Amino acid sequence: MLELNHIHKYYNPGTINEMCLFEDFNLRVEEGEFVAVVGSNGSGKTSMLNIICGSIDVDSGNILVNGKDISTMSEHKRLSKIGRVFQNPALGTCPSMTIMENMSLADNKGKPYNLGFCVRKKRRDYYQELLRPLNLGLEDKMDVKVGALSGGQRQAMALLMSTMTPIEFLILDEHTAALDPKTAEINMQLTDKIVKEKNLTSIMVTHNLRYALEYGNRILMMHQGKIILDKKGKEKENLKIDDILSLFNEISIECGN
Repeated sequence: MLELNHIHKYYNPGTINEMCLFEDFNLRVEEGEFVAVVGSNGSGKTSMLNIICGSIDVDSGNILVNGKDISTMSEHKRLSKIGRVFQNPALGTCPSMTIMENMSLADNKGKPYNLGFCVRKKRRDYYQELLRPLNLGLEDKMDVKVGALSGGQRQAMALLMSTMTPIEFLILDEHTAALDPKTAEINMQLTDKIVKEKNLTSIMVTHNLRYALEYGNRILMMHQGKIILDKKGKEKENLKIDDILSLFNEISIECGN
């Protein structure tokens, strides 16, 4: 279970450019939930993910994982149990290394390297079996540098690599936004398959309202650092895209847009 309790975060405090990002923000995500998060630009969606992962610090408040306070834990230690996929496919893989080398690095996440070899050729068959269900032909390109792959292929790899080792949470930051519609659909189906098979607790930020409604068992809408919609289970299933668009329109009118 993940809890954000009484989170406060200001940018440029004490200056004329001071901006309140979160003021007494609270969120509780139960184990096994797949939460889709929508909202306008600047609503705090990605900043919330950054706070969870430790990319940005909070001014006050607590981040708890299964009751343990990780608020002061460094980012790299948190990421040993968190898989994260970014909007940019280039951020989840190393372009100058081969598929085999990238998979080996992901396979060794959280483990000591010592003076042994990172790339273990005995694992080649295993990596190929992981890649084969993607139906992207990557299992036949193990010695190809990842930089030569398409964005969709790299994003599928990044998703797979982020979940190769045991993790407690999967964080998806608009991970289909940079892909064409067909490739985005493939990656969403892969996401859903991995989340269900591994029973992962997941948070997905997306601007695609259809994905937000079709996938996962809970939906949040954020606005100006606050959660203004929170539906799960049957309530989420009964939501329509027009319901979400209507709320977006109300927000736009309030903001003078």
